[in-house]
Amino acid sequence: MADFPQAPEYTPVPAVLKLGDAFYDPVDAADFPQTILRFRNDRAAAEVGLDALSDDQWLNHFGRFAPLPGNLPRPLAMRYHGHQFRVYNPELGDGRGFTFAQMRRRADGALMELGTKGSGQTPWSRFGDGRLTLKGGVREVLATEMLQALGVNTSRSFSLIETGEALERNDEPSPTRSAVLVRMSHGQIRIGTFQRLAYHGDEDNMRRLVEWCLAELFGVAAEADPVAQLLGLAVDRTARLAASYMVAGFVHGVLNTDNINVTGESFDYGPWRFAPTFDPGFTAAYFDHAGLYAFGRQPDAILWDVAQLAVSLRLISEAPPLIAQLERFEAQFRHAYAPLLQRG
Repeated sequence: MADFPQAPEYTPVPAVLKLGDAFYDPVDAADFPQTILRFRNDRAAAEVGLDALSDDQWLNHFGRFAPLPGNLPRPLAMRYHGHQFRVYNPELGDGRGFTFAQMRRRADGALMELGTKGSGQTPWSRFGDGRLTLKGGVREVLATEMLQALGVNTSRSFSLIETGEALERNDEPSPTRSAVLVRMSHGQIRIGTFQRLAYHGDEDNMRRLVEWCLAELFGVAAEADPVAQLLGLAVDRTARLAASYMVAGFVHGVLNTDNINVTGESFDYGPWRFAPTFDPGFTAAYFDHAGLYAFGRQPDAILWDVAQLAVSLRLISEAPPLIAQLERFEAQFRHAYAPLLQRG
């Protein structure tokens, strides 16, 4: 694009393409009736050299999803499975979102990804309309801004654009206004991504994914046992995430394996809430009747999810080194919890 402000901080790196097309489906964004800018995060945009975009350019890229220069030519809906409230579902995947772009962060060269929520239907939408309510988008902006201020490792709300459609929903007055959200994160390789490969017995792509995560997400060289190495990193990061939730008084609400990143970065905020008091039984989701993801059960829930990662990695690894890594979770949680609590 001739009018794209080529800031030197903008460094496109479409690293997801290295994984190959077994991991995603190319898709097109919905053609929205309107694009009305409601939120743009210039602090986050400055980290990847996109803060110089005019509002019109912003709407073109993050409302109409014109490709960013040198980046992904088409959006990619990622494939994954997952346990939803402990019930395995092999029919998941990006049903109303996609990976739009990837680039390096100016400060440290970390891989950053722009992904969407509410950008239209994909092959994984099932019976959904692929849309997001404006209310849901605003709630995600509020969650990410508050959690970042509290020191939680969270995705960032990058952009929120109202799209001019009337949506029917059962859990809020309808018709309600629609929006498309763009979040910036370290990538959305979920525990469910590994579960899908294990489900299909795909050893080659499992090894490819392990190597890719170590190199692209964690920026480390593979050790003698890269599988146990990756699980150990995931244990460290998710234990700290669990501790930070507890210290912040935050209840995510839906800690399914498709909602846990191997990087331990919190994302995808639906029925989240902050506990008004230190009540271990406090729940965020009205449909969590058994309190599976109640405030006080979050560390156990996250450990259970990470154990499913270990189960998936058994496809290409022996059990003992994976068990040894899982057994570190409680100590890592306690190691993270006390300093976070003291910091207040």
